[in-house]
Amino acid sequence: MDENFPYKDIIDLPHHQASDRKHMSLYDRSAQFAAFQALSGYEDMIFETGRLTDDFIELPENIKEELDRKFVFLSSLIDEGYRPEITVTYFIPDNTKTGGSYSSFSGEVKIIDTAFHKLIFYDEDKDLSGKVIETGMIIGIESEWFGENI
Repeated sequence: MDENFPYKDIIDLPHHQASDRKHMSLYDRSAQFAAFQALSGYEDMIFETGRLTDDFIELPENIKEELDRKFVFLSSLIDEGYRPEITVTYFIPDNTKTGGSYSSFSGEVKIIDTAFHKLIFYDEDKDLSGKVIETGMIIGIESEWFGENI
C-alpha cells in the first residue's frame, strides 16, 4: 500500500456496529437509495394536457335531413328483411376532457331504434346485437344501397 494513502491507519479495522441498535437489513438499506419521484403523475398530466381532441361538428340542416332520409330508407330495407351494410362516421366524446374524436365503423344494420336514438349492428359472428352508435353522433352514412337520389 502506498505510504501516502490518507486512510492507511483505519483501512483494515473492522466495521463499527453500534451495540444499542439492531443491524439494518439489506432490504431496508436499499430503500434509502430507491428512486424518488417528487411529482408522481406529473408526466401523465402533461401528456393528457397535450393530447388533442376534436370538437363536435354541428351539422347544417340539409345534412341532417339527408341523414334522416337515409335512416328512413334503411328502416324500410330492414322491415323488408334485408341486412344493409353501411359505413358510419361518428363522434366519440372524450371521457376526460372537452371534445372527442371521430371514427368510422362498417357493419350490417340490425335495428334503427328511433325511441332511444340508437343504431344497432349485427355482431360479426352471430345474429346477436353488436355495436351500438347513438344516431345524434353520426355525421355521415355511406352504403352501396344509396343511389343518387338519397
